[in-house]
Amino acid sequence: MDNPRTVESASTEMIQKETNGHSLLADIKSLIKVGIINSNLITTFAGFWLALYYTGTSFIDEWVTFLLTMLGTAFVIAGGCILNNWYDRDIDPVMSRTSSRPTVTGTMSLSFIKTLGISISIIGFVTLLLTTWQAAVWGAFGWFVYVVLYTMWSKRKYTINTVVGSFSGAVPPLIGWSAIDPGLQLEAIILFLIMFIWQTPHFLALAMKKKDEYKAAGVPMLPVVHGFEMTKRQIVVYVACLLPLPIYLASLGTIFLVIAYVLSIGWLALGIAGFFMKDDYKWATWMFIFSLNYLTIMFFMMVIVTLPFPF
Repeated sequence: MDNPRTVESASTEMIQKETNGHSLLADIKSLIKVGIINSNLITTFAGFWLALYYTGTSFIDEWVTFLLTMLGTAFVIAGGCILNNWYDRDIDPVMSRTSSRPTVTGTMSLSFIKTLGISISIIGFVTLLLTTWQAAVWGAFGWFVYVVLYTMWSKRKYTINTVVGSFSGAVPPLIGWSAIDPGLQLEAIILFLIMFIWQTPHFLALAMKKKDEYKAAGVPMLPVVHGFEMTKRQIVVYVACLLPLPIYLASLGTIFLVIAYVLSIGWLALGIAGFFMKDDYKWATWMFIFSLNYLTIMFFMMVIVTLPFPF
C-alpha cells in the first residue's frame, strides 16, 4: 500500500511542474506580445495575398514562400518585442498592463531574455531571406525602427515616438508583398500608408486611456505632455488623412470601396464627436475599439473581394 505522504508529495510535485509549465508559457507569450504578432501577420498576409492577385501568381505554387514569409515575419516581430521588454524593464513595473512581464517579476534572467530576443530576430531575418532579399531588408528595417529608433531613442524623449514607431508597424504588408513581387507596386505603397497613418490615432487613443500610467513611467506620450484636447485634434487629423487612400485601391472593386469609406467616414465622425463628449476616457475607449475593427475589416475585405482569382 502506498505511503500517503509519498502520494501527497508526488501530487504536489506534479502540480508544481504543471504550474511552472503554465507560468513559462505565459511568460513567453508576454515577452513576444502575441496580440501584436497576430495583428501584424494579418497585414503581412494581406500584402502577400494582394501581390499574388496583382501578379496573377498561384497560391499553390507559392505555399512554401507563404509559410516562410509568415514564420519569418512572426520571428522578427517576436524578437523585436522581446528586446523591447528587455530594454523597458525599468518602466514596466509602474504600468498595470506590463507589470507582470518576466522582466519585472524576475522569472527569467535578463541575460537570457536579451539572448533570446537577438536569437529569434536572427532566425526571422534568415527565414525571410529564403523568400527574397527585399523581404528580409524590409523586415530588418522594421526591426531596427522598433528596437532602436522607437524603444531605445524616441519613446522616452519625444512625443513623436508614436509616429516613429508607426514606420515599423507599417512594414509587414511590404514584407508579404515583396516576398512575391520584390519590385512592389502602387497598391503595396498604399497598404504601407494605411498602416502608417492608422497607428497614430490607434495608439494615441490607448495613450489617453493609460495617461496616468505613462505619466508615472515618465514616457512623454502626447496626452501626458500636451493634454487631451491637443491629442484629440491630432487623432482626428490622422483619421482624416486615411480618407483619400482607398480610392487608390479602386481595382479591388465597388464593394471594397463602399466598405472602406463607410469605415473611414464612421471613424472620422466618431473622432469629431470627441470634441462634444464630456467623458474623454469613454471616447478614447470607443476610438481604440473602432480602430481595431477598422484594421481587421479593411484588410479582411481586401482578401475577400479577391477570392475569385484562380488558385
